[in-house]
Amino acid sequence: MQAEQVIIIGAGPCGLAAAIELQAIGIEPLIIEKRNVVHSISQYPTYMHFFSTPELLEIGGIPFTTANDKPSRVEALSYYRNVALRHGVRINAYETVTAIRPQEDGSFELDSHDRAGELIQYRAAAVIVATGYFDHPNELGIPGEKSDKVTHFFREAHPYTGMKVAIIGGSNSAIDAALELERAGAKVTVVYRGDQYSTSIKSWVRPIFEGLVNKGRIQMRFASRVVEIHPRYVVILNSKTGERDELPNDFVLALTGFHPDRGFLSSFGVTIEEEGYPTFNDETMESNVPGIYLAGVVASRREANEIFIESGRFHGRKIAAHLQQKGINS
Repeated sequence: MQAEQVIIIGAGPCGLAAAIELQAIGIEPLIIEKRNVVHSISQYPTYMHFFSTPELLEIGGIPFTTANDKPSRVEALSYYRNVALRHGVRINAYETVTAIRPQEDGSFELDSHDRAGELIQYRAAAVIVATGYFDHPNELGIPGEKSDKVTHFFREAHPYTGMKVAIIGGSNSAIDAALELERAGAKVTVVYRGDQYSTSIKSWVRPIFEGLVNKGRIQMRFASRVVEIHPRYVVILNSKTGERDELPNDFVLALTGFHPDRGFLSSFGVTIEEEGYPTFNDETMESNVPGIYLAGVVASRREANEIFIESGRFHGRKIAAHLQQKGINS
């Protein structure tokens, strides 16, 4: 069994930032990441630009430089992997933690499996869960949701050229996807449960989107829900009038947000609050299980998007201070 002072689960920006903060107090943590470094960013739309400015995404004291006002996905991937390399962060990529067992002495035993399926076991004084949300989309629970024409992720518009696409959602991710799809020649309908545009839409994007809606190049269905998905159409219900409408359709992008892996957190004793998010102390980031900490989007208490890099990058500083108080770095 491999002994570590601290194990971090997840090599996203906030997991990397936490590792660097621990290095600063004399701890060399091990990050275990089930896919690649900053996997969630690699899954963002190919040509996406962040809402945040580069300085708000910086970690580890290394400047994030870009020629643009807003950094792109490609620039972020390059930046974060280079930060990890320059700080010499220890990362076991493509390895999945499957179990965490609290021990009577306050430490933890972890089971992990590598790409070949081989079991690896660890013991650690503390564990930081920085797993994000991206693997767990909020499902609709409607007939047809599991069909091949439905996805909860949008990467790029090209495959949808000439297709009838329904986008479920009204946040920035839905609006950005709609704009890109329209430019690629898709026939786009946005289905949104709100009765007016979301106030979270980026201020410089909303006028462009509204202009296309007003010109009829994008169809907008307010106060509406997709309630059934069929091979050649979807059924839309207007929540105000009760009217049901069959809309011809080839693909559905259900951009309805994500949530933490509640089952995994609960398996080692972290409680889930009524609104569906894990219990933790805002000052220390420690969960209700002593020695288990949360960092990044998993502790956001709301939908995941890039803004949580801005705040989540500082979670590691709180955790490092608390571990130092406990004497784990000594």
